[in-house]
Amino acid sequence: MPRVLLAPDKFKGTLTAAEVAGHLSDGLRSVLPEVEVAVVPVADGGDGTLAAAVAAGFERVPVRASGPTGMPCDSAYGARGTEAVVELAEVSGLAQLPGGRSAPLAASSRGTGELIAAALDAGARRVVVAIGGSACTDGGAGLLQALGAVVSRSDGSAVRPGGEGLLEATRLDLDGLHPGLAGAELVVACDVDNPLTGGRGAAAVYGPQKGAGPQDVELLDSALTRWADLVARATGTDRRDEPGTGAAGGVGFGLLAVLGATTRPGADLVFELTGLSDALAGADLVVTGEGSLDAQTLHGKAPAAVAALAHAKGLPVVAVAGQVTLTAGELSTAGVQAAYALVDEASSRHEALTSPGPLLARIGARIAREHLGGGR
Repeated sequence: MPRVLLAPDKFKGTLTAAEVAGHLSDGLRSVLPEVEVAVVPVADGGDGTLAAAVAAGFERVPVRASGPTGMPCDSAYGARGTEAVVELAEVSGLAQLPGGRSAPLAASSRGTGELIAAALDAGARRVVVAIGGSACTDGGAGLLQALGAVVSRSDGSAVRPGGEGLLEATRLDLDGLHPGLAGAELVVACDVDNPLTGGRGAAAVYGPQKGAGPQDVELLDSALTRWADLVARATGTDRRDEPGTGAAGGVGFGLLAVLGATTRPGADLVFELTGLSDALAGADLVVTGEGSLDAQTLHGKAPAAVAALAHAKGLPVVAVAGQVTLTAGELSTAGVQAAYALVDEASSRHEALTSPGPLLARIGARIAREHLGGGR
């Protein structure tokens, strides 16, 4: 019987990657009961990375940590041996804002630092930090404070949380950083090349997505400039203009400039964690997908990376999505033979959004018939 590898990303707002794979598997088996199905949920280094790691065998370790506005929230990191996976969106992300209300000036990355500290306390020696989906624009200051850095005002008191608080920062003391950092490798999943400040910086490009108005953006950029000056004095190196330092509201800057982290493309890093390359061996068909297959998919998103890896191994690939706006030519260039959209399978867009499971099962059955010879 044929072997199918299901490697979807989440359908954001509706289904996790594992749930997508489960419905597709049900559909495949409804036509080919004996089909061999392997499942490797994937992500692009943003939200969903922890879930993909857990599906690949990492243990989910619960941690009570600070949300973006300081309210405690139930979070977790992934652990496997001495390796850990921390997902910023899990604790400092937009989805963690109380009531969904934005807090562009006050949101902090402290909780992400608390997760890293918890992993180090447990003996982690390699920490992968997925930094997509940030609610904050604090240059990683909150993260560093959670790891022992002291960011203070002229009177010696701690600065207020968030990017706005950095306007009052006059001193950065790194002497108390977590001792586990000295022997640990930090790797950041990052797919953007924005610098920390300026017209392409964290505040200008990503601030509006977090609720920042024009005046807020100007304030935050000034605050990040002040922060970069402090970090340069404390470390002896100015890295504000380096690609990726503007990622996640400047969390990339804190990790790279202060903690010496390295960066990797998000999807590649997740594939490494989940063993996707090994899972491709022996597959007759690869099925990937995400909520929307569109122009962004072709720029670092997980389905395009899955298709490229499978195509390089000579494996046929089909994709599923809530909607597909890519042309057949664009799909072919990306290594995708065919794409199936929930909106095309559904009687209405409302059905596609509210009942994606049964639609995915029907698409799974179609894939079995149209690509695996089922029902003939």
